[in-house]
Amino acid sequence: MLYSFLYSLHDWFSPFNVFRYITFRSALAVLTAMLITFILGPKVIKRLSRFSVTQQVRDDGPLTHLGKTGTPTMGGVLIIISILATVLLWGDLSNKYILMMIFSLVGFGTIGFIDDYLKVVKRNPKGLRGCYKFGAQVLLALVIGMFLYMNPKDPYNDVLSIPFFKKWLFDLGWFYVPFSIVVIVGSSNAVNLTDGIDGLAVGLVGISVLATGILVYISGNFKFSQYLQVLYIPGTGELTVFCGAILGASLGFLWYNSYPADVFMGDVGSLSLGGVLGTLAVITKQEIVLVVAGGIFVIETLSVVFQVASFKLTGKRMFRMAPIHHHFELKGWPEPKVIVRFWIVGIMLALLSLATLKLR
Repeated sequence: MLYSFLYSLHDWFSPFNVFRYITFRSALAVLTAMLITFILGPKVIKRLSRFSVTQQVRDDGPLTHLGKTGTPTMGGVLIIISILATVLLWGDLSNKYILMMIFSLVGFGTIGFIDDYLKVVKRNPKGLRGCYKFGAQVLLALVIGMFLYMNPKDPYNDVLSIPFFKKWLFDLGWFYVPFSIVVIVGSSNAVNLTDGIDGLAVGLVGISVLATGILVYISGNFKFSQYLQVLYIPGTGELTVFCGAILGASLGFLWYNSYPADVFMGDVGSLSLGGVLGTLAVITKQEIVLVVAGGIFVIETLSVVFQVASFKLTGKRMFRMAPIHHHFELKGWPEPKVIVRFWIVGIMLALLSLATLKLR
């Protein structure tokens, strides 16, 4: 919106030509999203506290968490507002991929909002019923998958790209749609499972989207994609601006969500952030790279799967508690140490995902 107006002035004043560059607008997106979050953060937290939108902490987890009872939650609304406002300012709204990302952000955010509302405001501990919640996620992912599969301008609309190898492309055909559903829904729920201690999930989202944003920019740039043997998908470069907005909003929210947290983001934040990460991966054909860059999310999810399977099959638990970050807390690691060490591993995995560029 603002981008279109400012760029239209470049014939009158040549310095406005800088707004045509994706890198410049991406940097502006990071700063804008952070600024919006910093400005609105205290107001949102105060409003959530006033309406008693506060977290109820489980009594079967680490005892240190009991002191978090009463902390405002549903702060993910702040993240969504920040991302949307930033993209509306600096993004090209005529780009169909930007519109698809907005659809994913709002759609998964709405599911999370309803779930949080039922849990926190209506005091329904189960929240949105699992079948409705999962069904809505699948429906949203189906719409996105069908859009991408039927996109005539995408030369790789049904292809799975294997990183580390130049020519490994698998034509999935119609199976690409269910595959994209698994990626998007899985990503959304993986971030949701990771959001269990202060700042962990949103910090990892920032790390993942930074690495993914670099790959997105390369895939949307013909020269860079040819040189680095990355699939060139016209129009996807604009998603770098969206990545910048996610990074800025994540960093801004981390200011209030870092230990000890002033606010939790709730399902409205975790489901929406996970959903857009998954959507970003399927649009740019970086699904496997997302598994590497977001490896902590995968580990957290698998820890829950293995815990449930082990208990049902043997009656014993593999971990003291799942997701696995609680396991380390119960082993005696202080919460800040768990968070920072998981971030360190997340950074290492993000760097490994970028290393795929030179190994192709």
